[in-house]
Amino acid sequence: INFSVFWKIKDAKEFLFNTRNPSETVRAAAESMMRQVIGRTPIQPALTEARARIELDVMTGTQAILDQYGSGVEISQVQLQKVDPPAAVIESFRDVQRANTDAERVRNEAESYRNDIVPRARGDSARLVAEAEGSKRASVAEATGQAQRFLSVYKAYAQAKDVTLKRLYIDTMQDILAKTPSIVVDDQLKGVVPYLPLDTSALPRPAPAPAAAQVLPRAGVPQ
Repeated sequence: INFSVFWKIKDAKEFLFNTRNPSETVRAAAESMMRQVIGRTPIQPALTEARARIELDVMTGTQAILDQYGSGVEISQVQLQKVDPPAAVIESFRDVQRANTDAERVRNEAESYRNDIVPRARGDSARLVAEAEGSKRASVAEATGQAQRFLSVYKAYAQAKDVTLKRLYIDTMQDILAKTPSIVVDDQLKGVVPYLPLDTSALPRPAPAPAAAQVLPRAGVPQ
């Protein structure tokens, strides 16, 4: 760990007479406090977001030590310059750093995928629900219409059963006869044979008779 300590004289008398070597005293106090602060700080925060807190803690702790000595020195700033893991574990630390970076990347990708797929799934779900509701309303309306028609027919039937039955019979026969040719015969005609125009084109035709074999005499052969 490399760091700088900026200080100034706040009491000239103490500075001159209470310490033999003020610069070394400041150095020793600052290094001691830095070891204490780094010793209780995890390495990852020490390399990243905890740098400002470390600088403040070292400055405050160093000032307290110097005040106990009556050094006449005021610490104005502590600045971290370089913080590296110990050489024995630096490779392992870099592996951990890479793993953390990969994990953060995967988390970001998963979050991006979630932000994309969840709204899309919600939109599809809402669309399907709307389509189902529309189909439901159409089916209910159709069933209601059919029920109303049935009730209307039943009401008419209840009021005039014979008339309603005849009308239903006539409607049914009209549907049937509209699809087939009809011939009306007056049964009041006596002694008259009615002419029925049968459609002979619909009757099956007889198969043609097989041709008779014909034997021809060969040339030069007596008969």
